[in-house]
Amino acid sequence: MTAKAICPACGEWVSLSGQPKLGQFVTCAPCETELEVVEVDPVELDWAYYDDIDDEDWDEEWDDEDEDDDWDDEG
Repeated sequence: MTAKAICPACGEWVSLSGQPKLGQFVTCAPCETELEVVEVDPVELDWAYYDDIDDEDWDEEWDDEDEDDDWDDEG
């Protein structure tokens, strides 16, 4: 069985083989956008969400001391 859903990025139909599952990741062939199954009856896709950065890593990555503030130097 093949299910189909519309890509939210380009509006084209995306085919999903087998029974779609919540959280399943697929790629839209026409626009190559990574998508996630967010509903299964009827099948609905949304942009993929990856929760691979936890809050502690995010704070370290965007530390205020690392910001380049040369833009406000006058000389």
